[in-house]
Amino acid sequence: MFDTLSDRLSATFKNLRGKGRLSEADIDATAREIRIALLEADVALPVVRAFTANLKERARGAEVSRALNPSQQILKIVNEELVGILGGETRVLRFAKQPPTVIMLAGLQGAGKTTLAGKLGLWLKGQGHTPLLVACDLQRPNAVNQLAVVADRAGVAVYAPEPGNGVGDPVKVARDSIDYAKTKQYDVVVVDTAGRLGIDQEMMKQAADIRDAVSPDETLFVVDAMIGQDAVNTAEAFRDGVGFDGVVLSKLDGDARGGAALSVAHVTGKQIMFASNGEKLEDFDAFHPDRMASRILDMGDLLTLIEQAEKTFSQAEAEKMASKLASSKGGKDFTLDDFLAQMEQVRKMGSISKLLGMLPGMGQIKDQINNIDERDVDRTAAIIKSMTPGERIDPVIINGSRRARIARGSGVEVSAVKNLVERFFEARKMMSRMAQGGGMPGMPGMPGMGGGPGRAKKKQKQAKGKQRSGNPMKRKAEEQAAAARREEAAAQPGGAFGLPAGDQDKNFELPDEFKKFMG
Repeated sequence: MFDTLSDRLSATFKNLRGKGRLSEADIDATAREIRIALLEADVALPVVRAFTANLKERARGAEVSRALNPSQQILKIVNEELVGILGGETRVLRFAKQPPTVIMLAGLQGAGKTTLAGKLGLWLKGQGHTPLLVACDLQRPNAVNQLAVVADRAGVAVYAPEPGNGVGDPVKVARDSIDYAKTKQYDVVVVDTAGRLGIDQEMMKQAADIRDAVSPDETLFVVDAMIGQDAVNTAEAFRDGVGFDGVVLSKLDGDARGGAALSVAHVTGKQIMFASNGEKLEDFDAFHPDRMASRILDMGDLLTLIEQAEKTFSQAEAEKMASKLASSKGGKDFTLDDFLAQMEQVRKMGSISKLLGMLPGMGQIKDQINNIDERDVDRTAAIIKSMTPGERIDPVIINGSRRARIARGSGVEVSAVKNLVERFFEARKMMSRMAQGGGMPGMPGMPGMGGGPGRAKKKQKQAKGKQRSGNPMKRKAEEQAAAARREEAAAQPGGAFGLPAGDQDKNFELPDEFKKFMG
């Protein structure tokens, strides 16, 4: 959603690189470019004005003028100001001292409240709570059925005594749900209310009546991140008419500009608490302003990536895999079954494209990331599952006829099976070397990693040996000294590899990789 904003900001910072000192003209030009980038991203005008004013004031201050790298200081200021307009610190839910905690959802029709109720229920369940979803949207056709389906998918309970479709009293349903939750010992009640088309006074009154009936601990306003400036106008009207405590952004995975949604926190003074960035129920999490600012500036979001990995991967399983790779057998204990298990664990974390997008600097290759075919993982899994247990343990035995059989079983070309096995061997070798502390081959400056062109030239130069002197008398003296050293070395007992004979290990054996070269 924020690709355009990220691209414009990256281009602006690129123009600042290499400048040892920023002039007034540089600061004004940078502020102007950032202002245009924010306006193009549909950020509200008052927010843009406040942002650029703070940027100019701080850029002219001592923190930039005395900095060794002014461009990095400007980037730091922009990051901090972005965090500010996104709400500053992370805002967490307030839970009631005496259960149940009541959370009321409100917003425009079509903002995704009902689906978001299921996502919030699943998130609360993952936090150790027992949520109850309450169907108070009795106006929209099939809204009650939709909530029941979403609750079933999320594995949480639903309270829906009325059929909806214009039948029933939503205020009574909301009031009765509290007693029902206390009886059944649900500790969180999520009330899904009817959406409104624009600023609808009748629906505003209904939302206010539900609020008065249940006295919610949190009233969350759901904002569709794709609707533009109307999100800000509606949020202000709802804040003045009913009031809310926090904002939830939905449809953050859309391709709209989305800046208006980022303006809500600054305009209304209410922080963004949650964000939904996908269609799956799992695509929902707490909103962290600092992490979102890092994503917009293409600095990645490693903390979220780590949190997702911790939720998905078992510590014991990870240690087991690491021990296999670090074993004395060179990682040969790591089989295709292990490879498949690891791949499926990564798949549980979500889309490969989204995971790569959380890494710093990935904005430069976002087109390639967006073109990743997620079905490649399924094809790889199909190939491995078409193998026999023996072939998965020891892929070396996979010959031509076995490859043909595996290809027929998985519906791929024979070359795909061959390529998978070869890539597996290469990956296992690399991971084993890393697990044993050898580093990755081909990377300079680290153990086990080859040097660059300069290193190769240096080795070639060393291999040439010492140059002979052009002076005949001096050259003769050098040759006599070298001959004397050779005679002295020959008189001493020694052995292979330049070691004295007594220091060599009598039981020394060549590694297996070198034995094939010996006669």
